[in-house]
Amino acid sequence: MTPKHERTVRGGTLELVEGDITLLDTDAVVNPANSALALGGGVAGAIRRRGGPSIQAECDRIGHCPEGGAVITTAGSLPARFVIHAVGPVWGNQDPAESDRLLASACREALARASEKSLGSIALPSISTGIFGFPIERAARILLSEAARHLESPDSPRRVVFCLFGKESLETYRVALDEILPR
Repeated sequence: MTPKHERTVRGGTLELVEGDITLLDTDAVVNPANSALALGGGVAGAIRRRGGPSIQAECDRIGHCPEGGAVITTAGSLPARFVIHAVGPVWGNQDPAESDRLLASACREALARASEKSLGSIALPSISTGIFGFPIERAARILLSEAARHLESPDSPRRVVFCLFGKESLETYRVALDEILPR
């Protein structure tokens, strides 16, 4: 893990780290899911491999989650207690404004699932920016804004971590964090 960048929002912290989300010791990690809740490649594949088959079995029982939604399962053998499966949009499947709305909704819904379980910490990846093709600069502003807004609520997890893959992604999120929550 690299040094983190963080901001305080109403007594909570919003952090950026580069690393492997499956190794983070947070109450929940977020899987950037597809609507069928099939744990395929990328972050989802890493969660499946490290967490074990019980996570996919729970997803299979749930069956489906619409774009912009989120569901929660246990975390198998991950350090986290829960996996929150947030379904972001596939870039290009609708107009950009609708994609923005769906991505913001997926983030809000993931944070809401954490709040419903009274979790203290949650780690999110850059939802929809992998194989779903959402532009990362745009996603960073949307996701960080939603997380900062959620930290304003007293029932929000008090630690929200964005765990990013690669220095370039971390830098993109750092720039967006400086725009949204200047020092």
